[in-house]
Amino acid sequence: MGDFSTSLQIAAGGLHAQSARMRVIAENLANADSAAKSPDEEPYRRRIPTFSAVFDREMDAYNVKVGRMVLDQSEFDKRYEPGHPAANEAGFVNYPNVSSLIELADMREAQRTYEANLNVVRSSRSMFGQTLDILRG
Repeated sequence: MGDFSTSLQIAAGGLHAQSARMRVIAENLANADSAAKSPDEEPYRRRIPTFSAVFDREMDAYNVKVGRMVLDQSEFDKRYEPGHPAANEAGFVNYPNVSSLIELADMREAQRTYEANLNVVRSSRSMFGQTLDILRG
């Protein structure tokens, strides 16, 4: 029963990590077109979740843990909009450094990893149920 429990705990950690990753991606996408309010302010900066493998002595296995958020230090998207309140002297407005294409690719990867962990949970539960059926019979 310990192996089933360990498998479920590891898969649950993966589900939690990918859920957190999808939340950050959704936040990035929601703020992709939000400019700063003035030329002196920075717009939203893309966030990137970090993960680490942590050894759990009780499980005798590694499990994934969500780490801190890292701010993407790439350049902001500059658009020529001279009438915008956040335009600088040259008429350019800084927009977030969020690429919808990259975020959607990351979302697809997170979704596939989430589904893989969900399949581990389903398989472990099925195998545990079959083992109980054999032991009963």
